[in-house]
Amino acid sequence: MDFEPWWLISLPVLFGLGWVAARVDIRQMLSETRSLPDSYFKGLNFILNEEPDRAIDAFVEVAKLDPETTELHFALGSLFRRRGEMERAIRVHQSLLARADLPQAEREHAQHELAQDFLKAGMLDRAEQAFLQVHNTARYSVAAVRALIRIYESEHDWPKAIEAVKKLRALVDEPVPQLVHYQCEQAQTALSSKPPAIDVAIAALDAADNAANALAAKHVSQASQARIAMLRAAVARASGQPAQERAWLESVLAQAPEYAGLVANDLLNVCRVTNQAGQALALLKAHYMRHPTLDMFNVVFRELRVQEGYVPAWAFAREALRAHPSLLGLDRLLEAELASDDTPKTGTAIAPDADLSLLRSLIHKHTQRLDRYACSHCGFEARHYYWQCPGCNAWETYPPRRLEEIR
Repeated sequence: MDFEPWWLISLPVLFGLGWVAARVDIRQMLSETRSLPDSYFKGLNFILNEEPDRAIDAFVEVAKLDPETTELHFALGSLFRRRGEMERAIRVHQSLLARADLPQAEREHAQHELAQDFLKAGMLDRAEQAFLQVHNTARYSVAAVRALIRIYESEHDWPKAIEAVKKLRALVDEPVPQLVHYQCEQAQTALSSKPPAIDVAIAALDAADNAANALAAKHVSQASQARIAMLRAAVARASGQPAQERAWLESVLAQAPEYAGLVANDLLNVCRVTNQAGQALALLKAHYMRHPTLDMFNVVFRELRVQEGYVPAWAFAREALRAHPSLLGLDRLLEAELASDDTPKTGTAIAPDADLSLLRSLIHKHTQRLDRYACSHCGFEARHYYWQCPGCNAWETYPPRRLEEIR
């Protein structure tokens, strides 16, 4: 490539243009810097020195001096909410909404932030109204509907929760397994009324079945199947139909075997009505051999004591505890023996009554904490079984086993 003389002329020209551009950028930067309040730089300095409280005060001062800094308002409001200063967060976002010149996109943003403030502050009514104002927007619809579902769950407003889930399903293609439980909660409420609203409960359970059938197979849990069947059995019991009640309870043993301990007593009770308690005991004992749980052990042992006496009951208990050692199982066994009238006071089958009482009191002290269900999500412990954890509000996080069995 040949050398061109005009290149010597172009080099100084290009250098001069670069120098002029740099001068312009520096002047613009200096101009913008001078226009920033001193509080802004104080706030930055406090952040660098890890003094967040003083930094917040400084940035609040900036926001007062320059109300147009909407991004700073949003940042402050979010920071206040994370720190738990809900009144200050609410005031920041309400002040933004009060501005008539606020663009629509930023107005929706402020409304959504305000709704989150109300929700975290526990002001559920105001949070609901705030989320409803953005639940049809393009940017915040999904987040708002999810928040509304949480609010309706907290208020146990199951009809509204169901409608919110339907709206969510229209927005995003994802399964919502808890919809089955919302329908079941409706059925439970109907059955708890005086008198029981049987027709309402049946309609809710039909909807629960439809919701379960609409889910992919991998999302249909044993818990959902067990709960629907248990509520169907309750409907049959309220309607005076023991044969149907028994059929539904036996379906839990077949379809959701881990949950059999929750229905074992009900199955025995309904079979007593039809003089078929022996069949029920044989069924439960066979089920325990395949799917042993402490709850089922307790039911089978007690019923053996009633139907066949202490010798067969203790033979079953020894075999069960050898296969699955459990202090809690032994504690329940001793409790049943002490409460029974036909326990022999001497002999080789069991210890004398005084020794049993001492042994049970010693064991019971160590098993009280183990005689609970525990949430697998947050660890919340409870003496009763819950479909929804009272601690973290998650669904189906309680295994149907006592704490000793899952440790």
